[in-house]
Amino acid sequence: MNRDHSITTALTAWFRVKARVLPWRTIERDPWRSLVSEFMLQQTQVDRVIEKFEPFLSLFPTPEALARASQDDVLAAWAGLGYYRRARNLHAAATSIADRFGGSVPTSVDDLLTLPGVGRYTAGAIMSLVHHEPEPIVDGNVRRVLLRLDGEDLPDAPATDRRVWSRAGALVSESGHPAAFNEGLMELGALICTPRSPKCPECPLVAMCRAHDAGTQEDIPRPKKRPNRKELFGAALIVRDDTGRLLIRRRPDVGLWAGMWEAPTLEQESHPPSAEEVSAWCGAAATPLSLRFIHQTTHRIVHFEGWTAESAPALADGRAVSGEEIGRLGISNAQRRLLRLAEVLPEA
Repeated sequence: MNRDHSITTALTAWFRVKARVLPWRTIERDPWRSLVSEFMLQQTQVDRVIEKFEPFLSLFPTPEALARASQDDVLAAWAGLGYYRRARNLHAAATSIADRFGGSVPTSVDDLLTLPGVGRYTAGAIMSLVHHEPEPIVDGNVRRVLLRLDGEDLPDAPATDRRVWSRAGALVSESGHPAAFNEGLMELGALICTPRSPKCPECPLVAMCRAHDAGTQEDIPRPKKRPNRKELFGAALIVRDDTGRLLIRRRPDVGLWAGMWEAPTLEQESHPPSAEEVSAWCGAAATPLSLRFIHQTTHRIVHFEGWTAESAPALADGRAVSGEEIGRLGISNAQRRLLRLAEVLPEA
């Protein structure tokens, strides 16, 4: 038995016994549910996706249902998952599926790749997990497993990515069960072959792992150099009208928290906004609240401070909503925290 065949056989057998029970893992994978799960799982922990998956699909059980929905409804249903660009891409993908593919998720890699937000990994996942085609997948977990398995201490470079995709393709082609093998790779990376302190004694591939043989499993892959997070200072304005409704406005369609609703927030990179700057921005005398916190994103450290004013005549592009209405809109986790601290929204 050759090494690749041994790897695919052992991993497939392990996955069938050890696979976690997840709501999108069914005996016959549904294409739409699978596509939604793949969008949600990008850069988001599985436990968080489990919380949001069924509620989201109860609102949007088909591509057509999502395509008919407003962006506000989609972002509100996505709230808590972060990386809201994925929600907008999924919305656009659903519209494309409804308009171009008769409401059915495409069944070829080429067609899948025409959908907004679908790249090589997602297309490979749909084709292998749903249609049992021997298409490779590579994400961070798979990349780590394959580099360790072959003992390859390679730099973070395009050539390494090409090597890993090639290796993934060779292995899935060797496997007679593409769905179980590909999910097994992801599961192994998530549960056993973790970035730090991998559980090698529990690994079904330990006897074939060259990194383990050499004692280099914790050194592979080489750590990526993380970019320094930039600081951002935000002055969030809490303004109510005579009926107690809160002034909110939508963020621009590009950039941080694109398209989300917020209490109007003046943002600066150099320093926290002063009373003079906040007042000039909103067009009225503004005073700070005892409300400060820090919110971190992948690329930003955002320092929030709450402010209030009797009115905000310079912010004419906003609208006034009740606390109940806010809860139904798409707002970021940072703004949700702000509004809870300001007692606009109830505690979760």
